[in-house]
Amino acid sequence: MRLGLLGAALLIAGAASAQVWRSDQGDGSFRNPVLYADYPDPDVIRVGSDYYMASTTFANVPGITILHSRDLINWTIVSHLVDRLEGLPQYDLQGGDAYRKGLFASSLRYHAGTYYLANTPVGQKTRIWYAKDVRGPWRYHELEREAFDPGLFIEPDGRAYLATASTADGTITLLTLDAALAHVTDARRIHYIKGAEGSKIIRRGDYYYLFNALPPRLALSVSRSRSLFGPWETRDQIDDKTGGHQGALVDLPDGRWFGFVMEDSGAIGRMTNMSPVFWQDGWPVWGTPSAPGRVPRRAAKPIPGGRFAEPGTSDTFTAPRLGLQWQWNHNPDPARWSLTERPGWLRLRPTLAPRFWSARNTLTQKGQGPASRGEVKLDIRHLAAGDRCGFGTLGQYSGNLTVTRDAAGRTTLLAETTEDRVEGAVTTTQASAALPRSEALWLRTDMDFTTDRSRFAYSLDGRRWTALGGDVPLAFAWRTGTFQGEQYALFCYNAAPSRGWIDVDDFTLSKLAPAGPVRP
Repeated sequence: MRLGLLGAALLIAGAASAQVWRSDQGDGSFRNPVLYADYPDPDVIRVGSDYYMASTTFANVPGITILHSRDLINWTIVSHLVDRLEGLPQYDLQGGDAYRKGLFASSLRYHAGTYYLANTPVGQKTRIWYAKDVRGPWRYHELEREAFDPGLFIEPDGRAYLATASTADGTITLLTLDAALAHVTDARRIHYIKGAEGSKIIRRGDYYYLFNALPPRLALSVSRSRSLFGPWETRDQIDDKTGGHQGALVDLPDGRWFGFVMEDSGAIGRMTNMSPVFWQDGWPVWGTPSAPGRVPRRAAKPIPGGRFAEPGTSDTFTAPRLGLQWQWNHNPDPARWSLTERPGWLRLRPTLAPRFWSARNTLTQKGQGPASRGEVKLDIRHLAAGDRCGFGTLGQYSGNLTVTRDAAGRTTLLAETTEDRVEGAVTTTQASAALPRSEALWLRTDMDFTTDRSRFAYSLDGRRWTALGGDVPLAFAWRTGTFQGEQYALFCYNAAPSRGWIDVDDFTLSKLAPAGPVRP
């Protein structure tokens, strides 16, 4: 069922905030995905009874999200790897954008009291980050070469290696690192799998296991060998039809193993699924003996008990720092935003930009499925002529409610759509509404990932809502767009220097009844 175009009829405010998706069913079972949002390229490790996941963030800042769980099902964000991106002026939105660059496909490991994370910034050399606390501070060694999608593996005696492969070639190379994990001392081709990338290595008993994503087939393979240098024998594991195509295994304290994998899931992005794993003739098999070779939609929790937990979403902006769920679309300009100029509010001053797609300091968080509603309360009294500030989505299609003011002081609300194309981002205006002189304005964005449509409404009192504009598509595309699932976005920019600003009182995320079917 496709959401119909919305007219200008009055709408009733939505229900109070509720959990959008709960993987933990509260009865000892869980359902996939464990997070109904875009957490791509997962790598998961266990440290004692704690589990940590590193996930890709591309040009978003802070970069590389690190999550924590005690049961592999309930996750919260605990930190990020970096506060800003380095190496390209485009990370500051100078001379173009970097939406499809930045940081991705990290490999997280722990050894002898230190956390390590291998990452290759796009177009730069590989870095081995290290920290005593997963919350940081992180420092890094930069290697002599670029290793695509590096898979870090550390032997119990401290010997460290990186496995790397790219889809264009399929040759898997093993890099040997020195004792400090600061230099490459040897590089050998150890295997070949057509289309391979995203390497991960684990060890169980006498065998090493090498997992590789096969993006051309959206599949996952596993290879095994008694030596890291081969020879390797390879088997296909699963694919997006049976659960996902990039991931590996993590062990539990009692010796069992669980699998994690990402699945391309349309406009929401790439979601992480978890699966029991059993062993047969020395090979891991995803699923259960009664239903082998596929990630179950529902299964018993790997570790029973434990409390429900999830990454933060709603925010009143009363804390001294932004919540860990928030990220800027590129490196932010710290002079153009503040949580202290008006305590309890987020202040956004316009950045200099001709259009939404190239505007710095757009504050984002992940869209949540199956369907969710984001709502913000704004103080618009201090807008200056030409300011364009508001709320909506950021993605392959960006649908926004934009508040603007002209030289005569007239305030207008625009429903705008920006589509990123190969030839550049194109913005069109769907509808507009003249606003009275007032202090408060509420804006609302609905995202329904069962129909891949978004819609928008505004209110002058927080109770009575008026729809503005029609539906806007939700989409994911790696060649254009942001290489991420659709995100909620708060923004403020002007084509000319401005002394205006907009204040954001709060952001509320709530559950929305989906219009289409939800996976079982």
